Amino acid sequence: QAQLIESGGGLVQAGGSLRLSCVASGRIFSSSDMAWFRQSPGKEREFVAAIQRGASTTDYADSVKGRFTISKDNAKNTVYLQMNSLKPEDTAIYYCAAGRSPVLSRKYYNDWGQGTQVTVSS
Repeated sequence: QAQLIESGGGLVQAGGSLRLSCVASGRIFSSSDMAWFRQSPGKEREFVAAIQRGASTTDYADSVKGRFTISKDNAKNTVYLQMNSLKPEDTAIYYCAAGRSPVLSRKYYNDWGQGTQVTVSS
């Protein structure tokens, strides 16, 4: 079973920064696009950012573009989400995901982590 383990969540004031990390098994990481999603209470899970397995092409939701950066360290099988200029509306559980669609996707992901809570106070 695929294993994705997130860390780095916490409580931060508006305008602050956090960096989320997600460690994946080697087999999963090398063969998958990696993405971050988030879910707030009462809302559906939404796409945040994705990075392609080969070329490292990235994609961002409009709501985080210019504030969040997704990156990866292949040697550590780890994907990161650097979150700057955080807003209260960024408060959510953030999930790491791995997918193997033919093209970088905002929807089709096969493996999921347990999530890490991010809370942004105003």
